[in-house]
Amino acid sequence: MGMSRYLRREPKHSPAVTAEQPRFLVVEDHPLVRRGIRQLIAETYTRATIDEADCAESAISCVRTAEYDLVVLDLSLPRQSGLEVLDMLRAQKNGLRVAIYSMHAERQFAVRALKAGAHAYVTKDQPPEQLLAAIRKSLAGGIWVSDTLAESITRDISTGMDGLPHMRLSPRELRVLTLLAAGNTVSEISEQLTLSVKTISTYRTRLLEKLGMKSNAQITRYCLDHGLLR
Repeated sequence: MGMSRYLRREPKHSPAVTAEQPRFLVVEDHPLVRRGIRQLIAETYTRATIDEADCAESAISCVRTAEYDLVVLDLSLPRQSGLEVLDMLRAQKNGLRVAIYSMHAERQFAVRALKAGAHAYVTKDQPPEQLLAAIRKSLAGGIWVSDTLAESITRDISTGMDGLPHMRLSPRELRVLTLLAAGNTVSEISEQLTLSVKTISTYRTRLLEKLGMKSNAQITRYCLDHGLLR
């Protein structure tokens, strides 16, 4: 594969670092955002090793060949959702600490990420100090969410909102659902996810059945009502 697919800065088999020299992996497909996260971490953890990945394949390769104290993972990656990547990374290394850094402020995504094993969920509209707080908490083995998000999650649990149908979908099903809701055709989704048209059609049929719906218009309305669209 070309070097652009793998953005790590250290040798492939370099050893894990100590707690005083943490090793991070930043998984983000936008170079400027990735650079900003890297700089923020480097300014705080001056002896840290910081590797980078711009896609799922690169991230998985990094996790296979190095030991990380923390992975900072974007939810909006090309071809695969961050939730899918989270599952794959934790399948590679059980107990891997992952902090989600996402443009999705909706609490539904945070709940799913935390249930899937993420240690933190930070939205990109929050100040840098919030990401640093999430990193510190995650490195210590704790769970971090903002106060506002924590209140929302608690409210959802108390009112039963966490039992909504989309909460039981797989990461891939949720990805297809939101793409359909955004107005993408089956063919367009097939191209974006590099899956066959037949496979996407099967996903659509299954989603309609699970949600008790009959059309894409109903899917769009459902996603709008529950804050699943950007």
